[in-house]
Amino acid sequence: MATKMKIRRGDKVVVTAGRDKGKTGEVLRVLPATGRAYVQGINMVSRHQRATQTSQGGINQIEASIQVSNLSVADPKDGAATRVGFKFLDDGSKVRYAKRSGEVIDS
Repeated sequence: MATKMKIRRGDKVVVTAGRDKGKTGEVLRVLPATGRAYVQGINMVSRHQRATQTSQGGINQIEASIQVSNLSVADPKDGAATRVGFKFLDDGSKVRYAKRSGEVIDS
């Protein structure tokens, strides 16, 4: 189910549920079709890699996707989790803002 997401690539987010609750990271990739996102350093899983002629084998740690409902945008002012709203500036551009502090998220 593809829905409009308030989280975008490059956002600083806080994990609100799951084993990484309380951790923060930057969004690497967003998958709107599945409602999931990849966050740097969050939801790390072990990937067993077979050795090839060009690369050495071993166990690699990589990020797995996490449900967007378990993420919240970090407030630009203090880094705490906040909800996101939309407003129009005087020049007519639409921007996202943190409802917690009123700071504009988009620059």
